[in-house]
Amino acid sequence: MAEDKLPTRAENYSEWYNQVILRTEMADYAPVRGCMVVRPYGWALWENIQKDLDARFKETGHVNAAFPMLIPMSFFEKEKDHVEGFSPELAVVTIGGGQTLEEPLVIRPTSETIIGHMYSKWIKSYRDLPVLINQWGNVVRWEMRTRLFLRTLEFYWQEGHTAHATRPEAEEETRRMLDTYRNFAVEAAAIPVIPGRKSDSEKFAGAEATYSIEAMMGDTRALQSATSHHLGQNFSKAFDIRFLDQNNQLSYVWTTSWGLSTRFVGATIMTHGDDQGLILPPRLAPYQIVIVPIFKNDEEQSKVMPVIERLKGELKAFRVKIDDRTEVTPGFKFNDWEMRGVPLRLEVGPKDVEKGSVMVARRDIPGKAGKSILTQDNLAEQIGRLLDEIQQALYDRALAFRDAHIFDPKDYGEMKEVLQNGWSFSWWCESRECEAKVKEDTKATTRNIPFDQPGGTGKCIVCGKPAKVKVHFSKAY
Repeated sequence: MAEDKLPTRAENYSEWYNQVILRTEMADYAPVRGCMVVRPYGWALWENIQKDLDARFKETGHVNAAFPMLIPMSFFEKEKDHVEGFSPELAVVTIGGGQTLEEPLVIRPTSETIIGHMYSKWIKSYRDLPVLINQWGNVVRWEMRTRLFLRTLEFYWQEGHTAHATRPEAEEETRRMLDTYRNFAVEAAAIPVIPGRKSDSEKFAGAEATYSIEAMMGDTRALQSATSHHLGQNFSKAFDIRFLDQNNQLSYVWTTSWGLSTRFVGATIMTHGDDQGLILPPRLAPYQIVIVPIFKNDEEQSKVMPVIERLKGELKAFRVKIDDRTEVTPGFKFNDWEMRGVPLRLEVGPKDVEKGSVMVARRDIPGKAGKSILTQDNLAEQIGRLLDEIQQALYDRALAFRDAHIFDPKDYGEMKEVLQNGWSFSWWCESRECEAKVKEDTKATTRNIPFDQPGGTGKCIVCGKPAKVKVHFSKAY
């Protein structure tokens, strides 16, 4: 029925996004305004993100731990920039067990303070360094404008927290973890991202420097997809994290923190999705393959189902779902799994059984163009190649879309036009005034100053003064 159709992205991108999430059962609205319930299909995608990232963290020497959700309010007051940056978003507990608490407790918005406190107990000597800890958990930030996955009161993430003996070691760690995020985005999620440094006004509260990876969504808005912060000695001085160095001198450690959250689920939806729904990259998709049996009667069913069970066994290296529902038609199933973004659909009917073949439909190529017939012999090998092709095709498509919507306007007037439906990559004098003017005039912000710079110098796109860097400006989520 017409009313059951998704709104197109061109008609209403925001409503398309919300409807895709609700209809594919990735998440739902919680009773508390601004919170979400992540449903099994959405959680399966998040679990695959976790699994991939966790392996990458462990390869770089990090270990997992868990810190408390409740943090004394006094901890936030120790680092002035940090408390100032987070105070509007804090959720505070004042009553526990029916009694007014002696000190209010903050539900963690991030864990630098509690971890800083613990590091001050654990780190005494240079032999205790570096400390390389990550935690997977949830945090609460009292956001006023929320959207499923992209910005919710409570969200899930990982946050890495490390301590080092020297500034160069901390800087190296900060950049290493940003590279880890970049590699994950490209290799696992097929999302092209731009790594770079945040402006001073956009950096994390309490950091010396913040680095980010920025991605372009299907409506050309930017999404900050992960961040890595060089915290300098700000938190170590606030929490007295000191160690005896090799010269027997008492020194403050250098710390970092870095994180990626469930907003990356939103990034995956908006980078790859189309008007039919989700398109999920094979390396992260909850199901890589769905098998739909085609039969009209019990006799055909008895021929088809044993072959499907055998094929499932041969495809055990992949995440496979057999849709054996009998109360809906094959056509309904095709549309359902298309909306859910499963990379490959296999159809097996009586004729396929006779011929020793399967019909295969690629989610990334709609209609007949995405269909092909494979032999049942060496099916796993053929499927593996197809999934690799889909993974690469999604990345190439997203990269081409992004690059077609990044412009280098010749003056400020043209820049304002460009920012209506794209990004501007422009020379900038790094002044807060010019940054604020762009935001006021266009609602666009600086995304990051990419590491990959053209070299030389230019004139600031806003004020015309000499500029040493080019920056990405765009509207963002």
